[in-house]
Amino acid sequence: MENQNKPTMQALIAAEANAPFTLTEVERPVAAEGQVLVRIVASGVSVLDNKIRTGKGGHAKQPLPAILGMDFAGIVEAVGTGVTRFKAGDEVYGLAGGIGGLQGTYAQYAAFDADLLAVKPTSLSMRQAASMPLNFITAWEGLVDRANVHEGQKVLVHGGAGGVGHLAVQIAKAFGADVYATGSAAQQQYIEGIGATFIDYREKTVEQYVNEYTGGDGFDIVYDTLGGATLDASFVAAKYYTGHVVSCLGWGEHKLAPLSFRGATYSGVFTLMPMISGRGRKHHSEIMQEATRLAEAGKIVPLIDERSFTLSTANEAHDILENGKSVGKLVVDVA
Repeated sequence: MENQNKPTMQALIAAEANAPFTLTEVERPVAAEGQVLVRIVASGVSVLDNKIRTGKGGHAKQPLPAILGMDFAGIVEAVGTGVTRFKAGDEVYGLAGGIGGLQGTYAQYAAFDADLLAVKPTSLSMRQAASMPLNFITAWEGLVDRANVHEGQKVLVHGGAGGVGHLAVQIAKAFGADVYATGSAAQQQYIEGIGATFIDYREKTVEQYVNEYTGGDGFDIVYDTLGGATLDASFVAAKYYTGHVVSCLGWGEHKLAPLSFRGATYSGVFTLMPMISGRGRKHHSEIMQEATRLAEAGKIVPLIDERSFTLSTANEAHDILENGKSVGKLVVDVA
């Protein structure tokens, strides 16, 4: 009887692998020490969410049943002891749940580690803000933390219209780099619109575009967002001696000889590590503060799919991830 008096909320439960989400009434969390209780307004829908739901995302260490969802934007309801950066009423966003045993964002409320949050940009809608954190942090860690992107460099982004790719293009541009991005012919207008030189990967070989745009020297930074054969191509596109290849999907087996013979270097990005391990979470907040700064300066505009979903129709968004196509990130309107 006592539990019936506790506040509740609606949340999507992924009960077992490959089962659809079930909208369920569950107990509302409270903000413990170092946490922020957030009323979630919008939640990004990630390919990784769908991998976890279908039992293929073991590296995320999110056992089912669970509330999934990693990215969010919302409003602070209350703060736990020790939290001084946020107060009730603040609009915040971040990559904060849905992996490593943490409650996800497909819910009306969540208690998040304050070190994972930042104040939302006033220039972006809740939907736009909710689409950004996972992809922005992944792009930033590769370009800034690993490759030290700076003015005057030539940067190649593979998958320039993709979730990580379109933000990587904009970050590199904001740092003053000369940016090139691969994509399909249908993506040319968008890629050029965000300031990159478009490369049709179906029409030009790696050798052709390396010769055309770098005189055969190679690119200072190559960001692979696709993995597999694209990472192999990235090794061939890196600049001799000083080139640096970054990948957020470098999980396969690859021959390092092409990279080694160019004297170039490689870094992998595993964005989930601070959430899973508990180490380095504050840096995610620092990165999202940079996202806010760039967005408010008009240098970052996320691409989102305009279709609208609620907690009741979120299964449809996951059907699109599996069987359909989206232009930009899918977002669930929670509030």
